[in-house]
Amino acid sequence: MSEEQTHAGDIAAATQQAHVLAQALPFLRRYAGATVVVKYGGHAMGEEHLARQFGSDIALLKQVGINPVVVHGGGPQINAMLKRLAIQSTFIDGLRVTDAAMVEVVEMVLAGTVNKYVAGLITKAGAMAVGICGKDGGMIRARKLQRTKKDPDSHIESVLDLGFVGEPTAVDARVIHALTGGGLVPVIAPIGVDADGQTYNINADTVAAAVAGALNATRLLMLTDVPGVLDKDKKLIPSLTLSEVEERIADGTITGGMIPKVENCVEAVRQGVKGAVILDGRVPHACLLELFTEAGPGTLIKR
Repeated sequence: MSEEQTHAGDIAAATQQAHVLAQALPFLRRYAGATVVVKYGGHAMGEEHLARQFGSDIALLKQVGINPVVVHGGGPQINAMLKRLAIQSTFIDGLRVTDAAMVEVVEMVLAGTVNKYVAGLITKAGAMAVGICGKDGGMIRARKLQRTKKDPDSHIESVLDLGFVGEPTAVDARVIHALTGGGLVPVIAPIGVDADGQTYNINADTVAAAVAGALNATRLLMLTDVPGVLDKDKKLIPSLTLSEVEERIADGTITGGMIPKVENCVEAVRQGVKGAVILDGRVPHACLLELFTEAGPGTLIKR
């Protein structure tokens, strides 16, 4: 290849890059100064190249004037540590039964190893991220999660004891505002505390929805390992209203583990979030595609 051909190729690549940036301008204006809560987990966290891209994407959001707030999970990391410690796990309806010994391990992994890893990804990419958990500053108040199960024969409901599995009752956003106002990116581990100081393990999706609601966020982005909400033909549904979500659950379109995810999104929207998106975290730069292009890789849930 001649020097002229190489130069022409460089110009073409640069022109394409400039075109992409120009197309993003309306979206940059739309989200300038906005708060975007991102729930991070799954393959996007477990695969190294996707993890690096995630850190870069969050740093870019901060650089262009958006206030990203990250809430992360860590189920696989908890499983690995429990296995190392020879502690058996039991799940009920997808929730880990968490006794006193296990809640210490969960807190150690989520608020320690995983939290600092995620904050490090973002900091390494050029934004200053600070890892915290819901116990810091009493940020996430929690109570014991109550679940019941009906016997199919007798139809009698019994209370399920999940141990120290909790649900958020309130989010004090002052700690988060202090960090974002200081130019920092908060990275939150889904650990809560009650009035007596008892620690609770909380589902990360639920925490992300509660945090987004408390911040009156413009967007809640739920990174998952699926393309989004699918119809009965397994095709992506680009958007759903709150009433349409109820209809799709009732007619069996939305089933299984997707139900609690959409319910968390619905709750966030009801609390004032402008829109909640379930998107495929396996797609490179999923957050940027969702925010800065017309056709994002997920399902938008809105009023």
